Parts: sequence; structure tokens; C-alpha cells
Amino acid sequence: MFTFVQLTHFVAVAEELHFGRAAERLRMTQPPLSRQIQLLEKAVGAELFDRSNRTVKLTRAGRAFLLDARRLLQQAERATLAVRRVSAGTGGVLRLGFTGASVHSGLPRVLAAARAALPDVDVELREMVTMDQVEALSEGALDLGMVRPPVTRPDLLTRTFVQEGLIAAIPAAHPLAETTGELPVTALHGADMVMHAPVEARYFHELVTTVLHAASVVPVVTQYMTQVHSILALVNLGWGVALVPESAAGMRFDQVVYRPLAEVGARVELDLVWRQGNENPALARLIPELARADTGAADARVSRDGG
Repeated sequence: MFTFVQLTHFVAVAEELHFGRAAERLRMTQPPLSRQIQLLEKAVGAELFDRSNRTVKLTRAGRAFLLDARRLLQQAERATLAVRRVSAGTGGVLRLGFTGASVHSGLPRVLAAARAALPDVDVELREMVTMDQVEALSEGALDLGMVRPPVTRPDLLTRTFVQEGLIAAIPAAHPLAETTGELPVTALHGADMVMHAPVEARYFHELVTTVLHAASVVPVVTQYMTQVHSILALVNLGWGVALVPESAAGMRFDQVVYRPLAEVGARVELDLVWRQGNENPALARLIPELARADTGAADARVSRDGG
């Protein structure tokens, strides 16, 4: 079988059509160059050059082989560059998990940071609930996740990435939709409510339940759902009100009105999670970039608040 060195030598001779000039171009002497071409011709089973009359010409077989030789060398160069990029963390693949609700909060910031720090890395997006992300991260099927706390696996590292408030999502035909300003949580007492599922959406379920209990509010739960967009779809159909993260207001539904809540200190958190010992260089480059992006976002929030 021929080697890539022989292919390089063959292309040089084919382009120069002169062994002396090709040897000078390759920074070698002519005899070993001629020997490499002979070995290549033996490997492919055909003469590639016509050396008669003190001239060098490509044979018919040589002209056909030149196209493949150039293509093979280009592919080898691309493969080498790709490996170097992966090793440096500027190439390869990053598998990113996210919850449905994070599409309007954390996900845009992570993707912006990835585009800035990893322009040649392919980002594979996988929408998954928190429990499934935690399992996938532990098994090595994900590189980075965006999940709801808490994460208690000792093999996983976490960092709080997004904090936001809760808002009320109200059917447009509901009497509460006609109110203005902040909505007291007590206004939800006895109201039909679409609630977060206690198992699949445990974080939101416990957070909302705590807010309701603190205000002595007992709603009438019409349905339990896992994803925020599914909850809003039912609110849009008039099944009841819901408490959702404020970033959910970016999900536009024709029959949903959003209202801020009065005197609610509870904050919705979104954490970045990755496995200790993950050897993906792209992850190692992205985490510091996300820390810088998070610092910039915090500075912007302070500026807007007049701090």
C-alpha cells in the first residue's frame, strides 16, 4: 500500500513535470524521489509517468490518479486540522441538555457564549427534563446540562446560572386578567389552576406550593403538567391560571395574559451542571466563557437597577 509521503511526492512531480524541480520543491535529492515514485507505481500496479525523450509526462493512469491523490491529501489535511481543533477545544461536538422553560432564559446565553468561544464546535441540543439530564450527565451522554436544583450527585458539578421571579399566567377571559399592576397571591385562592407535576416537575411544584402555602392559598388544580409550555397551552385553553418563571412571558399565546406577583420573594433558579472528569476540551473552554457572560449579565442588572 502506498503512503501519504509517496502521494505528496507524486503530486509534486506531476505538477512540476520535472524530477529535479520537484526534488528541489520537496527539499530532497532526486534519487530518493525517483525511488519513491517507483515504489508508488509498484503499489498501484501502473506506470504513472512517461519518462521517454528526456521529458516527464503523466500517463493516462497518472492523470486519473492525480485527482484522487490530491483529494486524499486534502482529506488528510482536513482530518489533521479537525483533530487539532478537538484537542484544543475549538472543534468537535458539545452535547447540551436543556429544559423547555430555559429556551427563553438560559439557553440563549449559553448558545451565544458557545458561538463566541467555540465557533468550530458542533453543538447538539437535547431537550430533556432535569431528572433525565442528570442521568445522561452521569452516564457521559451529555457534556453540559441546564437543570433545576438541587442536584445531589457527587460526580456532578453545578453552578447557578439564572435567577428570575415568578409571574401569573391567566386566561384572557378570566376576571383576574382585567386587573392591572402586581397581582396578590391571595387573589388565586379558590381559582382553577394548572399545576406543575409533583414528580416530573418537582422543583417547580415545590416552589409554587411553598408560595401558595405562605399566602394560605388553596387553588383548585385542574391538571398536572411537566413542561411550562404545556402548562401555558392549557392556560390558553382556559383551564386555569398558573405560576411560571418570568422568562415564560416570551412564549406568546393569544389567550394568555401575564401579571407580576406582589410580595413574592421566591426565585426560580437554573443551574449549569457537568460531570467531574469530563475530558471534552470544548467544555473546558466553554465553562470560563459562561462565567464571564454571567458576570457581564450581573453587571448589566446592577446598572439597570441603579446600583
